[in-house]
Amino acid sequence: MLRVASWNVNGLRAALKKGFWDAVRALDPDLLGLQEIKAEEAPPVPDGLAYRWLWNPGEKKGYAGTATLYRREPIAARNGLGIPEFDAEGRVQTLEFEAFFLVNAYFPNAGRGLPRLDFKLAFNRAIEGYLEDLRKRKGVILVGDLNVAHREIDLARPKDNVKNAGFTPEERSWIDAFLRKGWVDTFRHLHPDREGAYTWWTYRFNARARNIGWRVDYVIVSEDLLPRLKNAYIFYDTHASDHVPAVAEFDL
Repeated sequence: MLRVASWNVNGLRAALKKGFWDAVRALDPDLLGLQEIKAEEAPPVPDGLAYRWLWNPGEKKGYAGTATLYRREPIAARNGLGIPEFDAEGRVQTLEFEAFFLVNAYFPNAGRGLPRLDFKLAFNRAIEGYLEDLRKRKGVILVGDLNVAHREIDLARPKDNVKNAGFTPEERSWIDAFLRKGWVDTFRHLHPDREGAYTWWTYRFNARARNIGWRVDYVIVSEDLLPRLKNAYIFYDTHASDHVPAVAEFDL
């Protein structure tokens, strides 16, 4: 069984002080894609945890970045899409295994007032093309913070957020079209009607205790891997970040 997880840690150095490694031990993933690491150097892995790092901090200190913890050795690994404007922010990593590719991605946030909406939509188009090229070769597992809630069921207050970053018609239209092309949101596939299932809550307004959240973190697979999907869930047993991990398990 292969357990794959995605977790926006909102600053790894801060998460380390709030039980990051305890959460990793409890979750016990084979592959863990992290987003928004905001750190230039990888921390040491504690004794007893057989993980290695693929590290991609980007060029801007203390901003964005991705990292992947893995204990299954990849055939090959790389950072970036080959597009400088996106790669400068450390947004994408790819690990190749015999039966699949793992892509770890931190999608841009459109921002309050949507100043980066065009940048985000350009990133969406670029990574979609990249993923389509990969799946011509073998199955793909995409993990990441997509910074979008797909449907009204995926956030607590949809009517209040229609024009806000992460729930604009443009962002939702993109993920809608993307999934129709043969990509599967593993959590929604197995839990189509589950309400109140979120992966991010603002630190303000006691939002997590009140479960006023959004589901913006995903494990998405190319449909050829769907028969291998065994489970998908949200790992709530951590407060090391304002996000919690999205998890899927595969017979791979």
